[in-house]
Amino acid sequence: MQTVKVDLANRSYGIYIGSGLLGGSHPEFDKCSGSTVLIVTNETVAPLYLDTLEASLSGAAVHSLVLPDGESFKTAEQWSRIIDRLVEIRATRDATLFTLGGGVIGDMGGFAAASYMRGIRFVQVPTTLLAQVDASVGGKTGFNHPRGKNLVGAFHQPGAVLIDIETLETLPAREFSAGLAEVVKIAAVRDEAFLDWLEDNHAAIMARETAALTGMIGRSVANKAGIVAEDERESGIRALLNFGHTFAHALETLTGYRLYLHGEAVAIGMMVASRLSELRGLCRPGFSERLGELLASFHLPLELPPSLDADEILDAMTLDKKVMAGAIRLILVKSPGLGVIDSRSDKRQIAAAIKASQPLI
Repeated sequence: MQTVKVDLANRSYGIYIGSGLLGGSHPEFDKCSGSTVLIVTNETVAPLYLDTLEASLSGAAVHSLVLPDGESFKTAEQWSRIIDRLVEIRATRDATLFTLGGGVIGDMGGFAAASYMRGIRFVQVPTTLLAQVDASVGGKTGFNHPRGKNLVGAFHQPGAVLIDIETLETLPAREFSAGLAEVVKIAAVRDEAFLDWLEDNHAAIMARETAALTGMIGRSVANKAGIVAEDERESGIRALLNFGHTFAHALETLTGYRLYLHGEAVAIGMMVASRLSELRGLCRPGFSERLGELLASFHLPLELPPSLDADEILDAMTLDKKVMAGAIRLILVKSPGLGVIDSRSDKRQIAAAIKASQPLI
């Protein structure tokens, strides 16, 4: 088992990566002995892993809540159901909430934990690759508003993150590829050697070889943990983790969270951002082509839909959380593995990058 520490003083926690963690013994399960636990999961994951996690928590008074699956259910209504369930089981401030599922469950469950009685402990048990390498680490919690993604939320760090690689065996191919977008993201803006490694090992990764997955997840998590420890609340360097996300969030909002998985939207967003980096002269031509080849090898989409025009996308981007003093703050790339925070791209330049990322009609 690998352990990565997120160093945040009295809010520090461990990320544990291994096989069979859900059904084994672990100190995090022992901590819950004699207390109340609520497991929040969804309709897809519950039949696969809920019984196993409940058995591992046999020393606690375990309750569960099964929510609908999908980004379109990342809403105030579903968050409220979690709060209602905590009230129903009479959970007190010493209760622990376990989130068992992907990023949607982790974000909403984490925000419920942050909100209930002004904060209770929660443990992330991510079962999708995207959640394992990104969403479960760093304490961002919340839900979507009809006008924008993740507009309601809070920073609330988990007590621990338990990553059981065996859960990836049941992950559909499309979901697996979507998670790889977040892996490519952190390599593109922070770790050029990791980007090289991904290119060299893409076949083993797509074959889901255990050694490749363990190394990939561990390196992704270690990179993110280092950034979060330096900038917990995204006042500086943590913004680099948003590479491709401003475009992605606009794309998800405009398509009602139904056309693309989050990682697919991020892949497209990274292509727009890399083209903008080249148009701005921040990085040498060729990076977007290299990035596109890697994303394509992971079976990810590269183009914006022709049905959306640049003005629509720009308008949706203006309600993003990363807009500061009226300027759209984007993450661009100066060179492979070196991301930069940019607020100087004007709408004309952004529109040009958007149009360059749409198929010719």
